[in-house]
Amino acid sequence: MHEIRLAWLFFRVGAMNELQYRVNFFLQLFQSVLAIGTGLVSLWLIFSHTSSLHGWNPAQLLIVMGVFTLMGGVIQTTIQPNMTQLIEDVQQGTFDYVLTKPADAQVLASIRRVEIWQSVDVLTGVIIVLIGVLRLQSQFGIGRAVTFLLMLVVGALLIYCFWMILTTLAFWVTSMWHLVELFAGVYNAGRYPVGIYPGWLRYGLTVVVPVAFAVTVPSEALTGRLDTKTVLGAVALSLILVTITRVFWSFGLRRYSGASA
Repeated sequence: MHEIRLAWLFFRVGAMNELQYRVNFFLQLFQSVLAIGTGLVSLWLIFSHTSSLHGWNPAQLLIVMGVFTLMGGVIQTTIQPNMTQLIEDVQQGTFDYVLTKPADAQVLASIRRVEIWQSVDVLTGVIIVLIGVLRLQSQFGIGRAVTFLLMLVVGALLIYCFWMILTTLAFWVTSMWHLVELFAGVYNAGRYPVGIYPGWLRYGLTVVVPVAFAVTVPSEALTGRLDTKTVLGAVALSLILVTITRVFWSFGLRRYSGASA
């Protein structure tokens, strides 16, 4: 409960800071509409030549695009801002201010920055997903919805763990800024189901960078493609990766000497 109250406090502070620059909302909205328009044009071009893409019909791919947009909004709203702030603090030695706070350092480093205007992508992603669901020609039940929400949480957790493990390398590596651009490029591959890619790339998007769990797996849950084995595997993987992330974070934290060292 303490961590939840702390997260809510940082959200309020971040919201107040962002609300000072309300024009950013319209800029972000324009950017989101442009990205969605580009995605819809891409889908139109694909399905003007074929009726399905690796077994995915237009409504199902619309859901994939919605989940891709939604998860991208989650990443841009809270995960990426906190990770880039952590990299900067470690490099400048100002991470001391986090360590002196009466809260868990990893939790504090993960929730202290919120860029609320980026959540426009979350809202637009939800709208696209709902449109895709309404266009599905298969029966949709509460079970799919619950599994979808579970896989969304698991996917976001895996993305967070991936980011945190990479960011923890800042305790050893001087410059980590290239990772931000690298991840953005890799994540863009998630706008389509990972099954359409060759085996080596599909493996990389599933095991190395968990884009498949963040986008494709939740989409499969809504479209009835997901089996119980994959659900259990995703949950187990998230628990394992959370443990690994915590251990690696503690190990890296011991390497931090601080600004006064």
